[in-house]
Amino acid sequence: MSKFEIKGKYKGGLVGKTWLPFSKVVESQNEKNATNKVFSLMGSQHGLKRDLIKIEEVSAVE
Repeated sequence: MSKFEIKGKYKGGLVGKTWLPFSKVVESQNEKNATNKVFSLMGSQHGLKRDLIKIEEVSAVE
């Protein structure tokens, strides 16, 4: 399994109108599965739907 760092923004804050940056490192087989895992994690941790999460960068980490 490879590690991937996913960077992006999610809509949150007090009123839910500001885009807040995030960075997560996950283990996955490929980039597509890594992005899906981040959507799932952010959704469960912050109660967000996928359209409130923007993935900007996916990079492999050693």
